[in-house]
Amino acid sequence: MARRLGAADSLIEAMARGDLEGLAPGDRAAIAFAEAITPTGSTASDRVYEELACHWSAPQIVEITSVVALFNYFNRFAEALHVPVTR
Repeated sequence: MARRLGAADSLIEAMARGDLEGLAPGDRAAIAFAEAITPTGSTASDRVYEELACHWSAPQIVEITSVVALFNYFNRFAEALHVPVTR
């Protein structure tokens, strides 16, 4: 999907390796936040949230959280029903 939306192959490959240096600081903060809240029962640490808040407004943080939570829901729902991964 990232490729269809214009992401360069080099960025996609770097992200697959966990190398986020090619991203803007705000995008890196959003990914760190998503990784913190994705595991069941997890919350972001104060440090992670404060870094996110340095780059995004409160309404933007609500939207980021909503998107992460929605995709977590889709993934958990599909996994529970053993829906095969499509590519």
